[in-house]
Amino acid sequence: MLRRSFLLSCLLAASAAVPAAHAQSDYPARPIRMVVGFPPGGISDVLARTVAAEASGILGQNIVVENRPGAGTTIAADLVARSAPDGYTLLFQDTTTHAINASLYKKLPFDSVRDFTPISLVSSSPLMLVVSASSPAHSVSELIARLKAAPGKYSYGSSGNGTIIHLASEMMDRAANVNVIHVPYKGSAPLVQATLTGEIEFAFSSMPPAIAQVQAGKLRALAVSTPKRIAVAPDVPTIAEAGVPAAEVTLYNGILGPKGLPPAIQQKLNNAFSKAMQSEKLKATYQSLGAIPMAVTPEQVAAQIKDDMVRYAQVVKEIGAQVD
Repeated sequence: MLRRSFLLSCLLAASAAVPAAHAQSDYPARPIRMVVGFPPGGISDVLARTVAAEASGILGQNIVVENRPGAGTTIAADLVARSAPDGYTLLFQDTTTHAINASLYKKLPFDSVRDFTPISLVSSSPLMLVVSASSPAHSVSELIARLKAAPGKYSYGSSGNGTIIHLASEMMDRAANVNVIHVPYKGSAPLVQATLTGEIEFAFSSMPPAIAQVQAGKLRALAVSTPKRIAVAPDVPTIAEAGVPAAEVTLYNGILGPKGLPPAIQQKLNNAFSKAMQSEKLKATYQSLGAIPMAVTPEQVAAQIKDDMVRYAQVVKEIGAQVD
């Protein structure tokens, strides 16, 4: 009797495993949703749509980008964390989503590491330190000298409290020992506009709005935040070359799934996104935004997120930034 029960249990387990294995081998059998925690038009949105278009052709199913902005990208992240781990709901994440928010928010509805399955990083990109074209500062050293000459007089802007733009600015201010007022704006567009008009003295901006105004002669680029210069602005020095290596920041974008994503689907997605990085069309689009295509393993994704979490947790703690 016991043997019959054991055999029956084995048969039931095996029969249950067959549909699951079949579903994984047929994946993807329908369109995939890629959730972005930013509004349309920003760098994360453009990067996501570009890689989604390329990976769709490789996978044989459309990857549909869905914008779910709000609460510092936590709305999008929570949606994906709560989704079924079947590969049909993915998160296009960036440094803010996981590395910063884990320290910035008192309580998140998800665990930034345990509730997600790493798939791939797809790009690294800089922030651009800009001032108005009418500013007397033509270099980072001249900007710092101007700030030091009048403590508390000048202000800098960010796209919101605790964002990577805010942290980069604070990292430079602390390294240069200057006293500057922080003015948070609701996104990159009003931030850039405030820099254009001279409402604020400087800003670390994401690339798309900054480079367009720099090329139009309305903003002056003083530095990029990455370790290397970028092809779209080769004459602009890195922040380390400009004398402030402590303000070096790289913005990473990647793809995550919910916890429990089957390894076979995880690997199939990693292969697809890695192959998409080889597209000349994608490379051209990414280069125009100052972004560098990346193709890494899931293990490297997890390691990068953990490294960034440690680094930015210290900055968040030092400046006392917090969101309820």
